[in-house]
Amino acid sequence: MADGPRLTYASCLILRAVEAGHIYGYTVMEVTGLPSGTVYPALRRLERERLIQSRWEKQSIADAALRPARKYFNLTRQGKAALDASMKRYPLLAHLAPREEVSG
Repeated sequence: MADGPRLTYASCLILRAVEAGHIYGYTVMEVTGLPSGTVYPALRRLERERLIQSRWEKQSIADAALRPARKYFNLTRQGKAALDASMKRYPLLAHLAPREEVSG
């Protein structure tokens, strides 16, 4: 398809959240309002489709914060292109919360 893959609204919302700087699952859930049963399977699917990529936080950082290590997500070029195409299909995605500074 010339416009890239046709994604569900939830998948587009998740890509938009990642692009906006909400780069781990919990913050994606917070900003989108989607439940974990939607967000985490979608993140895995988007990664399989190479629209996002992930990396684990260093264990020492998580240990210092007394929490489990986080898995951080970033858009790939394909993900950015898919999101750009989807923004035409779902124009309300442009109104997602502005970028949040997330260290990691």
